Amino acid sequence: MKELIIAFGLFLFIEGILYAIFPSKMKSMLKKLELISTGQLRTGGLIFAILGFVIIYYFKS
Repeated sequence: MKELIIAFGLFLFIEGILYAIFPSKMKSMLKKLELISTGQLRTGGLIFAILGFVIIYYFKS
């Protein structure tokens, strides 16, 4: 559980830094996100989730 909280904190830190350093680029990226279909977003999210799981599994074992 401790690792999950640390991972969530790291996620928030990285997101916050990106918005603080590149606010206009982040707004532009979010506007472009509307042009991507729901299926493509779902597929991309699934790929990143699996990739993240594999990385975590590899380093934890």
